This record gives sequence, structure tokens and C-alpha cells, in this order.
Amino acid sequence: MTCASLAEAVTCASLAEADGNRTRQAGIPGLVGVEDRAAHQGRDASASEPSLGAVTVRLTSYAHGGGCACKIPPGELRAMTAGLTGTQWPQLVVGLDDGDDCAVVRIRGGTAILSTADFFAPVVDDAYDFGRIAAANALSDVYATGGTPVVAINLLGWPRDVLPTELAAEVLRGGLEVTTEAGCPLAGGHSIDAPEPLYGLAVTGVADPDRLLRNDAATPGLPLTLTKPLGVGVLNGRHKQTGEVFRQAIDSMTTLNAEASTQAVAQGVAAATDVTGFGLLGHLHTMCTASGVSARIDPAAVPYLDGARASLAYVSGGTRRNLDWVRPHLDSDLPEAELLLLADAQTSGGLLVVGELPGHPVIGEVLPPRRDHVTLRV
Repeated sequence: MTCASLAEAVTCASLAEADGNRTRQAGIPGLVGVEDRAAHQGRDASASEPSLGAVTVRLTSYAHGGGCACKIPPGELRAMTAGLTGTQWPQLVVGLDDGDDCAVVRIRGGTAILSTADFFAPVVDDAYDFGRIAAANALSDVYATGGTPVVAINLLGWPRDVLPTELAAEVLRGGLEVTTEAGCPLAGGHSIDAPEPLYGLAVTGVADPDRLLRNDAATPGLPLTLTKPLGVGVLNGRHKQTGEVFRQAIDSMTTLNAEASTQAVAQGVAAATDVTGFGLLGHLHTMCTASGVSARIDPAAVPYLDGARASLAYVSGGTRRNLDWVRPHLDSDLPEAELLLLADAQTSGGLLVVGELPGHPVIGEVLPPRRDHVTLRV
């Protein structure tokens, strides 16, 4: 049993009202085993996920989904936001129209202000790692636009009658660590009592308005570069179902895209995005549509995390919806399993850059538009 709904959360809370905090925690579904916190800090990479005091908490058991796989499907999202596009403001450089990673406005002095927000339910069981992953994912939108984050605020939803607030503090600590690494002050935020744990950041950044990385600037003839391997979606799904910990996925999700962004801007790259919840296929399709081009992917050149192919049994519903969305625009004879990996819903994925970045694999190229409305050839 998991507290996947508000009604279940209330039931869990009523069952948990007992003799003090420790007794209350022990009665909550999703708290399993006995483990010392200090021992956890030095645990083997294959060990089960973390504990608070003497009980282990599986945060993913309190969410119906996790990470960017929780995104509203792209087709539904476009329909919902259709009435918000087309608004003209003289200072607005990048808005909602082309699905870019940040809103961008130009202010006096030749500076662009970048604004973004990103939050989601737990993608891992460890509260500290959840905070780190969510923060890195939110900061990535600024990097994907070619900017530098200058301030962030917390966005926290917490089932306070079900999960101990000490765990929420661990989530916030993880977020603080990553924003500190990014050189970005984390100042305040907003919290609500919610039926599921939710965490992320609203981030403000700055950039040169004439050197932005955009969705609508891909040019035929240029290579496509991917800066992180795919596969975190299926590995996270496996983690949620089995409790296995995949350190390679956590390391990938907590790695900032700052260096790749700086490199792309320095090389004069004009088009890029980050690969997150809509998968490689979904985000590339969005870029091709915005830019009026098509693209070819070389499947053999796409890197994957260790264990990704062995975890295909744990494909998320979000990944399947990604593939269904791009399928009408896809020219491919690849097996379904390969297409699902290319559509795998990533959390805190790498940058997809139109141009070549030394040290990162070229996975395809941008092509002229096709007359049959196909945007992707794989």
C-alpha cells in the first residue's frame, strides 16, 4: 500500500498517530527496515535507499509517478496552453510559442533576464538525492538557454501528516548543495501541504540576448550533439519498483549542464535544448517544428547508461506517451524497444546542441524540412 492519493494520505496519517515521532514513522506505509543513518552515508552503491534515524523511507512509494515522467503529455499541454501563445510584448525575447526552456525578457543595458520553474515528485527514494536532482534539473533550463543562474527559490509540497519534516529538510539540503555548486544563491521559496512530496526551484538567470540558445534556431547541415547518456527514465522506473539503486543514474542527474552550456555559447551555437520529460525524440521534434527543419538520428551513436537496456521492462507511461506523440512525425524501421529508449522520459538530462562540442558524441544532423510533415528520421 502507498499513499498515492489524498484519501489514502489521510488514512495513513490517522494510522500513524501514536506515541511520538518514531512510533508515528514506524506505522507509515513506505517505511521499511532498520538502518543507522551513519551507516547509510557509507553504504555500498547497490544497497537499498536511505534512512532517517532508525527507519528507511521509500519516498517513491508516496508518488504516483516520478521526475520529469510526471509531465503532462506534450499534446495535452499544447492544447491547454494554445490560448496563451501569440502575445506580443516589445521586451519579450522568448515566450511560450516555441516550447523554449526559459522565458526571456530584454532589460536596459543589453542584458536578458531568464525565468523558469520546475518541480516534480520523487524520482529516487533518498530525500537528499531527490533534492539534488530536482535542483540540477531546474537549473538546467537556464543553461539550456545559454544563461547563468543568479538566484533561485524553493518550491516545496509536503504531506506533513504522513512524512516527517526531517525528510523535507533533507530534500532542501540537497537543493542547497547543488545551487551552491552552481554559484547561485538559494533565497527563500514557497511551501504547501500536499498529498505527495513535490520539490523544485524557480530560477532567475541572465544572458546576452544576442547569444541565446533557442529552440527555433536549428540550421540544416549542422551536427546534433548530446551531452549526457540516455536511460535514467527506465532505471528510475526500475528503482521505484524494486528498490535497486543505480548510482550511475543519480550521478548523471546531479551533474550540472553548466560546462556544456558555456562551451556551446563560446562556440557560437544558436540552437539547443535540454532533454527531459519528453525524451530525446520529443524534444528534438519540438526543436525541428519551431525551426522549420527535420533531423536524422544515428541510433548507434546515441549513448546509454549502463543497465538501461536491461531495464526496458520498467518503461514509464510518460515514455510511451512521448513515443505516441512523435510517431506521426517519425520515419523509422527500428524495433519498438529501441524507439522507447529514444523516447525515454529523462530527468535532468543533458543538452541537445545543434553543433559539435568536443568531448561529447555527435548523434545525428539537422536536415532541410520534408514535405510529408515528418520531422525525425531514425
